[in-house]
Amino acid sequence: MDAYELISRNVEEAVTEEEVEELAESPEGKRVYVGYEPSGVLHIGHMLTANKLIDLQEAGMEVVILLADVHAYLNGKGTFEEIEETAERMRKQFLAYGLDEEQTEFVYGSEFQLDDDYALDLHKLELDTTLNRAQRAMAEIQGDETAKVSHVVYPLMQALDIEYLDLDLAVGGMDQRKVHMLMREELPEIGYDARPVLHTPILADLGTGEGKMSSSSGVTISMEDSTEDIEEKVNSAFCPPSRDPEDDLENPVLEIFQYHVFPRFETVVVERPDEYGGNLEYEAYEALADDLESGELHPADAKGALARYLDELVAPGREKLRELEQ
Repeated sequence: MDAYELISRNVEEAVTEEEVEELAESPEGKRVYVGYEPSGVLHIGHMLTANKLIDLQEAGMEVVILLADVHAYLNGKGTFEEIEETAERMRKQFLAYGLDEEQTEFVYGSEFQLDDDYALDLHKLELDTTLNRAQRAMAEIQGDETAKVSHVVYPLMQALDIEYLDLDLAVGGMDQRKVHMLMREELPEIGYDARPVLHTPILADLGTGEGKMSSSSGVTISMEDSTEDIEEKVNSAFCPPSRDPEDDLENPVLEIFQYHVFPRFETVVVERPDEYGGNLEYEAYEALADDLESGELHPADAKGALARYLDELVAPGREKLRELEQ
C-alpha cells in the first residue's frame, strides 16, 4: 500500500483531495493531529481516529495528539487538575492501543493556549467571525446543550490550534467538519495558511443501526469493557444480512469490521464448526461483506469473530487501566 492509499484509507472525506495527494508525495516528517477532550477512557470513536493516525504513522508522518484540557474546561468537564489527571490516563491508553511512541507527541492545550500571542490571535478571529458562524461550527459537538459564550470560543480555538501546533494536516470525525471549514475560511483572514483535512466516518448506533454510536447514549464499546462485556454488546448488535439495510439504517457490525478490524489485522478468521463449513478466512473487508450478503457468512458467526478481534484490540488498554487503578 503506497503513501496515498494509507493516508486516504477509510476516509469519509478529504478537503481537498488535491492537497492530500500533494502531501502524500512527500509525507516523511509531516505533522498531523487529532484533538481530544480528555474523557478518561478511550471508546470506539477515539479508536477509529487512532486507527487513522496509525495509518499516517506507517506513511511516515509524525502524529500530534492534543489533549485539549482548556477546551474541556470551557466545556465544563472539571477543574484543570481533574482534567489533566484524566488526560494522562488517555495518553497511556493511546500508546497501549498501538500508536508508536517515537512518532507520537502529546501536547496539552494549556502549554500554548494561555500565551499572549495565542490570545491576541484568538481575539482577531473573534473580530472576524460572526456569532452565527461560530455557533454553527460548534453545533454538532455541543449537542442539545444550551449555548454558552465558551461554546462560541471553542471552535475558534480549534482553528487556531492547527497553526500553533505547526501542522500539515488535521484529522477528525465528520462531526468536526464545520469546525474545520471555519478553520479553512478564517485562518487566511488573519495571515495563516489553511491546512488540508481528513474526516473519518461516524459509526451507527450498535444496537439499532440508526444515528451515531455515542458514549453518552445508546451502546458503545470502550477500554473499560471486559471480554464478556464486548461479547454481550456485539452479540446484541444490529446485523442484518446486508451491507445496506433499508430505511437509512447502517450495519454497525460491518462498519466495525471495516474501520477497526481490517486496518489492524492482515487476515480475519471466522471460526465455524466443520459441520457448518469450517473456518472462513478473509484478507479484505469486501470479501467478508459479500459473504454476509450472500448468506455464506451467518450474522452470528460474524459477530463471534468481531467480538474476538475487538477484544484483542481493547485488551492492552484495558490492562493499562487496571494498572492505573492499583
